[in-house]
Amino acid sequence: KRAIDLAGALALLALVAPLMAIIALAVKLDSRGPVLFRQVRIGQKGQPFTIYKFRSMVDDAEQALAQVVDVDALAAPAFKIQNDPRVTRVGRALRRWSLDELPQLFNVLSGEMSLVGPRPEEARMVARYTDDQRRRLAVKPGLTGPMQINGRGDLPFDERLRLELDYIEHYSLARDIKILARTLPVVLDGAGAY
Repeated sequence: KRAIDLAGALALLALVAPLMAIIALAVKLDSRGPVLFRQVRIGQKGQPFTIYKFRSMVDDAEQALAQVVDVDALAAPAFKIQNDPRVTRVGRALRRWSLDELPQLFNVLSGEMSLVGPRPEEARMVARYTDDQRRRLAVKPGLTGPMQINGRGDLPFDERLRLELDYIEHYSLARDIKILARTLPVVLDGAGAY
């Protein structure tokens, strides 16, 4: 799995490097703030790490979160906001086709993430996990995974958890390859992307 992660991340970076340069320029020209968004996420065995994404929201989006969602009132320890007012014009396009996630290839190279696995969650969400929900932290988080090919942001948390635990319990390299193969068509469709 690690060899596939390294080879895949290097190949993808070589392929998309020109696109990443264009995205970086578009983000910079579209709104004030850094090109990259950095945030602490929780990885394998509960280890925190810094995730990298192209910034798709206004520069002060983290401070404005309370204006769009009451995290403490959430029924499940996850959220996706449709029509989030903090998303920039360029950010909308990046999110639709998951282009904002491309810098996470560097997280894969560093070993904090894998190409395939459960999506990494924010620390404030993981702090609310039950013991059963913490089982999704048994493996490295992925750039893509069961959530991405089965509904993305439209997937309820309970269904997402079921799919991710099934992935962990029945892991195989062949399954990773199938998920990778299904990811591009799903991303191009844009459904469930917020």
